[in-house]
Amino acid sequence: MLRWSVHLEGGPRRVNHAAVAVGHKVYSFGGYCSGEDYETLRQIDVHVFNTVSLRWMKLPPVRTGGQERAREVPYMRYGHTAVLLDDIIYLWGGRNDTEGACNVLYAFDVSTHRWFTPKISGTVPGARDGHSACVLGKAMYIFGGYEQLADCFSNDIHKLDTTTMIWSLINARGTQARWRDFHSATIIGTKMFVFGGRADRFGPFHSNNEIYCNKIKVFDTETNSWLNTPSTQPSPEGRRSHSAFSYNGELYIFGGYNARLDRHFNDLWKFNPEAFSWEKVEPKGKSPCPRRRQCCCMVGDRIILFGGTSPCPEQGMGDEFNLMDHSDLYILDFSPNLKTLCKIAVIQYSLEQSGLPHDVRKLSIESEKWKSIVKIELKNQHFLKS
Repeated sequence: MLRWSVHLEGGPRRVNHAAVAVGHKVYSFGGYCSGEDYETLRQIDVHVFNTVSLRWMKLPPVRTGGQERAREVPYMRYGHTAVLLDDIIYLWGGRNDTEGACNVLYAFDVSTHRWFTPKISGTVPGARDGHSACVLGKAMYIFGGYEQLADCFSNDIHKLDTTTMIWSLINARGTQARWRDFHSATIIGTKMFVFGGRADRFGPFHSNNEIYCNKIKVFDTETNSWLNTPSTQPSPEGRRSHSAFSYNGELYIFGGYNARLDRHFNDLWKFNPEAFSWEKVEPKGKSPCPRRRQCCCMVGDRIILFGGTSPCPEQGMGDEFNLMDHSDLYILDFSPNLKTLCKIAVIQYSLEQSGLPHDVRKLSIESEKWKSIVKIELKNQHFLKS
């Protein structure tokens, strides 16, 4: 029973950030918020969401104590990626309005909350933003993005072996995926599934002839080759800046933006790699509004979705330049447990609560603490009273 089960307000207002789930916590790095000062260079901020207490916490700034130590902490940025390997989060790429794009590899130790810059070698990818990063075994794969020095879209695949800390440029066989940025790349098994992104009709250089492909491209990491794939119908509209994740061997995408259609999305689609087919999914509960550049992280059987940006309500569904940035968070539950369903039923039907166990009763609609922390929203049910 797929359901949007929780909706929180009041988290960090962030767009184009990067996040990683570690146990029952979600670590969010950087991003931007319209109206904030990004001319002053400062170290990246780190927010942590506890999925048990449903609380956000901002980590204090790192004490650098010198120029050399300061270089080991990434500056505030957007369009970067973050992945988890063992107890280390690797942050790579992204850009800042004053410093431009970056290709330094930063590492964040989850156990100590300390940053460091690993010593790396090999063919380091050029500085970029809007790329993707995914993990298979002990390797991180970087694909696409917009390269600053070349001033063009990329379709290269770079691999970082974290056991040797050596970068390599993969000489991929087969018909390569189109140059693009702000796509998604998701590992299922030993294959990388690439969807969407912004590309140019005529090649790698941006000529304002944007296209948004809705075909799945598959890269086989065992043979280092792009596979020939059939067309699929129905399919989601092409888009960029969406979210993608895998669950039980299937690929899901949510949200995103298509400039040619001038449209933001809040639809959820599921892709089956075996049947090579798409299916639109309609979860119960109230879904997030149409948006792009949000983050999605999987914690157990739940997706934690937060942040992003959307058109202002009075502007309709599109309009590139009249956007509002979000500080909200939603939880998409693939397998809500009995306790969660009971809580929803108690709230939905205003049931008597005096005889309920304390842990159920304290999260009921009558609890002021509950109302201030979290709203459980049901589709077409307006049970929270102001």
